[in-house]
Amino acid sequence: QAQLTEYGGGLVEPGGSLRLACAPSTPSFTIYANDIMAWFRQAPGKEREFVAGVTWRNNKKYYADSVKGRFTIGRVAAENAVWLQMNALEADDTAVYFCARNPDAYTYRDGSKYNAWGQGTRVTVSS
Repeated sequence: QAQLTEYGGGLVEPGGSLRLACAPSTPSFTIYANDIMAWFRQAPGKEREFVAGVTWRNNKKYYADSVKGRFTIGRVAAENAVWLQMNALEADDTAVYFCARNPDAYTYRDGSKYNAWGQGTRVTVSS
């Protein structure tokens, strides 16, 4: 069973917006102060890539160059929730989006360092 659950995927036209959310699948899942929570995505036929991350301790945010200025990541610490606001969506943003947790914020771009994942939510950008 995935430890995280993503919400909010769907079909949107180019230029449109979507907001994804992520929350623990069980009440026992804990996000620690040194963790970073992040969104990754995997498009058909491509490798999984880092999209955005937010550190739990001090709310520092990181973005892939391809989404800077269009996507915003945020967290609600009291709810152990993370969200991703996606604006000005493009066809190249079509992918399955995953939420994940990494106990080492310094390795935020390395998917292999994440120890908890969701099952993903599909985002399709098409007219």
